[in-house]
Amino acid sequence: MTARFVNVEDARRIARRRLPKIFFDYIDGGSSAEATLASSTGDFANLRLEQRVLAGLRPRDLSSEFLGQRNRLPFMLGPVGFLGLFAGHGEILAAKAAHAAGIPACLSNFSIASLDDLRRAGCDGPLQFQLYVLKDRGLAEEFVAAAERAGVETLHLTVDTAVTGIRERDARNGFRAATRITPRMGFGMALRPAWAFDMLRTGKPGVGAVRGRAEFGANILAQAATLSRLIDPALSWDDVDWLRGRWRGRLSIKGILHPGDARRAKAAGADAIVVSNHGGRQLDGARSTISALPSIVDAADGLEVLLDGGVRRGTDIVKAIALGASGVLLGRAYVWGVAAGGEAGAARVIQLLSDEIDVTLGLMGLSSIDELKALGRDALVPPSEVAASARMVQPVGL
Repeated sequence: MTARFVNVEDARRIARRRLPKIFFDYIDGGSSAEATLASSTGDFANLRLEQRVLAGLRPRDLSSEFLGQRNRLPFMLGPVGFLGLFAGHGEILAAKAAHAAGIPACLSNFSIASLDDLRRAGCDGPLQFQLYVLKDRGLAEEFVAAAERAGVETLHLTVDTAVTGIRERDARNGFRAATRITPRMGFGMALRPAWAFDMLRTGKPGVGAVRGRAEFGANILAQAATLSRLIDPALSWDDVDWLRGRWRGRLSIKGILHPGDARRAKAAGADAIVVSNHGGRQLDGARSTISALPSIVDAADGLEVLLDGGVRRGTDIVKAIALGASGVLLGRAYVWGVAAGGEAGAARVIQLLSDEIDVTLGLMGLSSIDELKALGRDALVPPSEVAASARMVQPVGL
């Protein structure tokens, strides 16, 4: 029943009721004043779509080419840390929902399940992996080797966390600072008995990528804190060169917000970039991804560009593709679905966004994602007309 929400915001509300505050705030919050978090969603609303009629529509084809394959939908599930804390076996549930829908899923370096866990659980569809490069390059090598064993097709090198943003909600709750469950945390968890039972049923959580390594600590909080401290702040383009030489699959650089960095990524041999502000969780005051996208697409000069951040509606995905993204990575949207209803909740979010894309294309007089890509920025009302319209509706001062 919980999976029968009618939009992503409904899923968020259900997730808020179901999750302990410490974990809801972790996935829901941003950095500092959360200005970039707000603009990441709000800036989509500043774009307007062109409606066309009498187009003789055919059944819509929502399939899209990105990251080296034809996917049934123009989006995929992006990497989100600690997904297994929002529902037992959350990473497995999400991947199964993605593969049933014909789209890839990307596992975070901070996931509860490992890549091997997903494969053993029958997640046999396309898998991708998000890599944080640690100060210990030997451990980074082991992460890459694990990705190779699991048949990972695309590695997303995350590059926007050299310094961790100030996440005030997490600071108040003690998440990723505490190394053990405090009485206050325990009380908050006890207030969510359905969630607590789910966690007890699925076993003691830990970071799958460092399972069995005593030096990372004995529980999920200690492991997360240790792994965070070991992310290498000195990561540079030289390390991208090292990884490009080491990794034979597709390499994406995730966390690009500046056209100059897009050009550097192409020169470094990346196969793709992801325009991302880390969900508004890093530099507060940075641009939203949808506002940064056009200039980055222009600078990328043919390098494949994807986008994440702020996507809550199928119309958001359509707007991103019109501005040049080949595909979109979902984040919070599907995590709220997992928290609200497990695999069925994730599948529900995927279906809702798919339905919204289908209707949006139809009302724009388009029959496929390929037609949308060919139309490009002409699918959007010109910014000058949007601005003029906004000026016309401004209230007259007294």
